[in-house]
Amino acid sequence: MPDWTSAARTTRLPGITGFAHGLTTDLEAVIAGLTVHWSSGGTEGAVNRVKKIKRQLYGRAGFDLLRKMILLQ
Repeated sequence: MPDWTSAARTTRLPGITGFAHGLTTDLEAVIAGLTVHWSSGGTEGAVNRVKKIKRQLYGRAGFDLLRKMILLQ
């Protein structure tokens, strides 16, 4: 990873150098994200489901109906 980021910074391409800089600012988190066997897939799925229901009910109902819809699905 450090070899790639240093090579990417020397290319002087704006998108690549910015991405490489972002990776190096929090390199520990990037490495942990690639190596740790932990997933938040279940939580992300639940959040996406709630957001979908909110979009469907936008401007139509209050919190009570939103709560019922979330609990029913």
